[in-house]
Amino acid sequence: MASKTRIAPTPSGFLHLGNILSFAITAGLARDIGASILLRIDDLDRSRMRLEYLQDIFNTLDFLGIPWDTGPRDTADFLENWTQTKRLDIYKLGLQELANSGLVYACRCSRKDISSQMPEDGGCKCRDKKIPLESPGVNWRWLPEMGQPISYHDFLVGPVTSPIAQEIQHFVVRKKDGMPSYQLASVLDDHHFGVDLIVRGADLHNSTLMQLHLSQSMQQSNFPQAHFLHHDLLRDSLGNKLSKSAGATSVHFLRQRGMSPAYIFELISSMLDLQKKANSWQSLYTAWKTENIRSRSQKK
Repeated sequence: MASKTRIAPTPSGFLHLGNILSFAITAGLARDIGASILLRIDDLDRSRMRLEYLQDIFNTLDFLGIPWDTGPRDTADFLENWTQTKRLDIYKLGLQELANSGLVYACRCSRKDISSQMPEDGGCKCRDKKIPLESPGVNWRWLPEMGQPISYHDFLVGPVTSPIAQEIQHFVVRKKDGMPSYQLASVLDDHHFGVDLIVRGADLHNSTLMQLHLSQSMQQSNFPQAHFLHHDLLRDSLGNKLSKSAGATSVHFLRQRGMSPAYIFELISSMLDLQKKANSWQSLYTAWKTENIRSRSQKK
């Protein structure tokens, strides 16, 4: 059974209602199984990180009463003790392990370059060029071709075996600025903190596959033993998933207009079309869990 999970927001925008759904499921499941909750704030992308967004994480969690057991208690504590920049040595060791193993190659192509290259033209040629890894201005991409499908345990559906899509096989593990990608940093962070239960939206299923594929080749990772839960996304009236650019669904926006925590949780449960309306993170989790158990039973 899992012993630790994490809430892992990024300070790149104000938290929205979809984030809150994921946090409530994480907290509720943790309390159900007796796991502790880590607050892990992913601030490695310094170009998008803003102090106002960092403060919003603490403001929102406190306002909505969503708990965590370990991690920073406020912005000052985070900047002094918990920022990802404090773990750069861990990331460098991970990158060095990959370089020594020969499982990465240097690539000068941007994401736009990759998306515009046609498979029939052979795609990116950087792998064949044998560009030295220490060359300036190159990404490091994951080398191995995906062979066998990836298997893992999902808390909702049990054992899952899934292929990794061809277009994401050669994903970036080190960016052109020398910093680790999200995929690598997340794997190493979860190993560092002992996280073995990961709750995330269904849109991050590919991230699960990439991280499992990567971690299976790394010595300093217990990630392959983790349990996962991929929940359905919260969507707007047009069916689009929520994003941090959509300010009207941010908790910050709603708080400024005087909305209470009870209103926010009721709004989320209404957007999910749950039969029981929630007024707290606990009741949102309970209503969500009941609906998911019912829908799974009906499908069997």
